[in-house]
Amino acid sequence: MLETVKYLIGSVGASGYGSKSTAEQVTESCPDLRSITAIITGATSGIGAETARVLAKRGAKLVLPARSLKAAEDAKARIVSEFPDSEIVVMALDLSSLASVRNFVSEFESLQLPLNLLINNAGKFAHDHAISEDGVEMTFATNYLGHFLLTKLLLNKMIQTAADSGVQGRIVNVSSAIHGWFSGDTIRYLGEISRSTSQYDETRAYALSKLANVLHTKELARRLKEMETNVTVNCVHPGIVRTRLTREREGFATDLVFLLASKLLKTIPQAAATTCYVATHPRLTSVSGKYFADCNETSPSKLGSSLVEAGRLWSASEVMVSKDSSAIFADQLKEQK
Repeated sequence: MLETVKYLIGSVGASGYGSKSTAEQVTESCPDLRSITAIITGATSGIGAETARVLAKRGAKLVLPARSLKAAEDAKARIVSEFPDSEIVVMALDLSSLASVRNFVSEFESLQLPLNLLINNAGKFAHDHAISEDGVEMTFATNYLGHFLLTKLLLNKMIQTAADSGVQGRIVNVSSAIHGWFSGDTIRYLGEISRSTSQYDETRAYALSKLANVLHTKELARRLKEMETNVTVNCVHPGIVRTRLTREREGFATDLVFLLASKLLKTIPQAAATTCYVATHPRLTSVSGKYFADCNETSPSKLGSSLVEAGRLWSASEVMVSKDSSAIFADQLKEQK
């Protein structure tokens, strides 16, 4: 109850910021970002668009990948109209396609740009069951697996950039408190919903993908520390906000829920604050493997805190991005017999 009251009144935490802080406010004390190159997925609307706008205001060079190049060009035009000196590159990327992820990384590397900051922000809530071209349930493929491969392929670039520049690289995974709604066997459920529609529940599938973002953060942080790199990774819950993600399901029931929850909703500038804080604030130098909400460190779910589960998901993800995903699901079936 106390935490809810603090949220509603915007009480600040140890960071000096809280639920009412905006992305512009939390970046006011950040260093000049003109030497920073950032990739932001899902930056054509909502939280991602505000994140891109604020980082551009602070001087960062942006790479905006998107399925729709027109939407990305429109996002770029909006930023440039406000900040004419902004440097923004628009590129094609469909996160649900592993081939598209590989093509994007290849094209990005051909630009010979440094990479200081990777914000894995793009998200999808699939109301209808669908399977990606790689044989993986669509929500999981878009929200997690595409980002897993993207991060994996860009990691050497980030490590090298940090070594050359002396500026610590940062990876930010945008998750959700909804990750705590998932319980059960992650790989088994993914296999079930990637093979048929019978076990598919859209909310549980979304919660699974967001849990995967949290677990990815935990295991990647462990590996980065083991490798002694100058790159960190953290995970954020942006808060409840009505963006295109939720507007895709308009209707009386949805409108009623948002009316009742209106006092809990954040504005988009408020929802982008935690991402921008974790991406830029000097206070978080060398902080890695943590979970943030309202610009303050907090704890993920019990399952999201499991090093064993994080390692297990990582191993399964490596298989899924390296060969036919059906192989991992077939292995899971054998384990059940």
